[in-house]
Amino acid sequence: MFQKNQDQPVSPDKPTGLGTFGGVFTPSILTILGVIMYLRFGWVLGNAGLIGTLFIVTLSTSITFLTALSVSEIATDRVVRVGGAYYMISRSLGLESGGAVGIPLYIAQTLSIALYTVGFAESLTLTFPVLNQKIIALITTVAVAILAIRSARAAIKAQYYIMAAIALSLISLLLGEPLGGEELPISWWPSIENRAGFWTVFAVFFPAVTGIMSGVNMSGDLASPSRSIPRGTIAAVLVGYVIYMGIPLLLSTHVPDQQLVDEPLVMMKIAAWAPAILVGVWGATLSSAIGSILGAPRVLQALALDGVLPKWLRFLGKGSGPDAEPRIGTILTLFIALAAVSLGDLDAIAPVLTMFFLTTYLVLNLAAGIESFLRSPSFRPSFKVHWTLSMLGALGCLGVMFLINSMATMVAAAVIFAIFFWLERRQLESTWGDVRQGIWMAMVRAGVMRFGKSRDYRNWRPHMLVLSGAPTRRWSLVELAMSLTHNRGFLTVSSVLPAGSRDAAQQTQLEKTVAEHLDKRGVEGMVRFVTANDVYEGAEKLVEAYGLGPLVPDTVLLGASEREAYRPKYCAMIDHIHRANRNVLILRENGNEFGKRAYIDVWWGGLQANGGLMLILSYLISTSSEWRQSTIRLKLVVPNETAAAAAQKNLTELLAELRVAAQTHVIVSDGRPFPEILKQSSSDADLVFMGLARPTDDFEPYYKRLQDMTAELPACVFVLASADFSYKEILESA
Repeated sequence: MFQKNQDQPVSPDKPTGLGTFGGVFTPSILTILGVIMYLRFGWVLGNAGLIGTLFIVTLSTSITFLTALSVSEIATDRVVRVGGAYYMISRSLGLESGGAVGIPLYIAQTLSIALYTVGFAESLTLTFPVLNQKIIALITTVAVAILAIRSARAAIKAQYYIMAAIALSLISLLLGEPLGGEELPISWWPSIENRAGFWTVFAVFFPAVTGIMSGVNMSGDLASPSRSIPRGTIAAVLVGYVIYMGIPLLLSTHVPDQQLVDEPLVMMKIAAWAPAILVGVWGATLSSAIGSILGAPRVLQALALDGVLPKWLRFLGKGSGPDAEPRIGTILTLFIALAAVSLGDLDAIAPVLTMFFLTTYLVLNLAAGIESFLRSPSFRPSFKVHWTLSMLGALGCLGVMFLINSMATMVAAAVIFAIFFWLERRQLESTWGDVRQGIWMAMVRAGVMRFGKSRDYRNWRPHMLVLSGAPTRRWSLVELAMSLTHNRGFLTVSSVLPAGSRDAAQQTQLEKTVAEHLDKRGVEGMVRFVTANDVYEGAEKLVEAYGLGPLVPDTVLLGASEREAYRPKYCAMIDHIHRANRNVLILRENGNEFGKRAYIDVWWGGLQANGGLMLILSYLISTSSEWRQSTIRLKLVVPNETAAAAAQKNLTELLAELRVAAQTHVIVSDGRPFPEILKQSSSDADLVFMGLARPTDDFEPYYKRLQDMTAELPACVFVLASADFSYKEILESA
């Protein structure tokens, strides 16, 4: 079984403090500027021509760029701990999906160490034929592992020198002379015969832009992952794109097409200093190997800490030293890589490894797209991406996978689904059945039984019970509930009918009629009518009885009662609902529904209780389709200018920390009474949120004063939060 707490810390409390440049940009750009740039770029240009090459570079980078946007969105919504891509996927789509991708990702990164060190050994033995390729590969693998075991910082410092070597090689190439001493006319289209097909060339080049995970996998060692991952990853993609667009322009005027195809190291012949190219090739292979030896053990560490691996492998989650580096995992990774190096030829498994990396990209895009589409109140990234872009990235990854190697795609998919169902079976073994209907019943039952066992602050959204009466007469209540639930939470429209006014069949027919009316207006909700001698007692019984086990409405929305004669029973009903641990929302309409839906005022009294709930509700409304252009105005009254400066600073910092876009309005009272300030400040609002005091013995006169105070205001929502739930935790969840 998995460990129950999926939000447990999986990284040391004191990160090593790597910054954007050293922790993300450097490993990412070094993996992007790899062996394909040196050994295959000429072949790509010769086969595809300049136009085709520039299109291949743009299309490939576009897919990577969309994935980088998705990664950035997830990284700015929560703390990305050790495990990088695995951590992101598991926290968005669950441990089963995260593990299904994380295990193959670890295997792929481990075997890619062997690919890079064998590539380094091959290039070295081509230069010095007396050397033994396998021995060089084994020694190189051990060397990069020792560097990683020593510390992530040491490996990063080594990568600085490698990046300098690559930069030197690019400068040497830029300053080089054309073959024959005279520039050639640009060859826009391929001129050679028997050239490779476009998608074959695309498949060869695409791995050159798949290096963004190198920085993400260092998330546990970053000082500020939510800031460094977006900046470093996107910067690496853009810098790589500029370089990849420039090299073909240079090569097309310096080298004939046939020679580009025939000579992998043709760059050495035109570079100003030929050895710089060879140093660049060696640097590219070594940097990629170092990036993999740093990333793979950290994925393994996160898998072990989350309980995805079998219990006898949990020791792999332990860290060593003050930075909790995964040295045990690095040693295991080293032995697997050495075994792969000993096998020699890895060409057969290379396409499958590429599929695993692309699958990670695909699932990351899916995770970001689903989170963005669902718009859960706890998903508030500071770097926002429209869900269609993430889904486009996912489709691009899937298409490229089939274009590169359809058989390898099938193999990768089969392995991933096998791991997913293995993990799923570990979790749901007791409810698995053989019949399809039985599976659905088991899943529904398991969901309901689990629903109330633990507080899920991250995925909370209001489950609304709307006491609307006839919904056609008080449609604003239903409309407000829709803006809060986004047709994603549970919504029940309810009413209390006079006792004896309907028999059971008539009541069922009335519920069906109202449900059809809701459906025609695009409201996905349920309908529940009850009968009672007294409407207020009926509402109290409805709140008590409605629901299934732990799946009960947690928020009751009702209209304001303006009749003085009904006030005692109305206030008693509010008290009853509050004591039943439900949130109470009272909508007081102004006859103009919600005006222009431009401004939402929240009168602030602090993050605890009503304040936290009001901020969540205002955020949910502002993200609904009807209120999308609205502005939240957080308003606070202070006695003097000195208090105003401190309050303004505190509110600004709070909103930045909570990732809620709102204007802060700190108002100095100067002795004015609050009702006067309220009337003047919120007269231009379209919806006003105000906290409601907990019912006490003098609640009736308090409610009367509240009505008088808001008599001339636009639509108001009085909010009384349940004392049984911490809305501060929802806002602070990461």
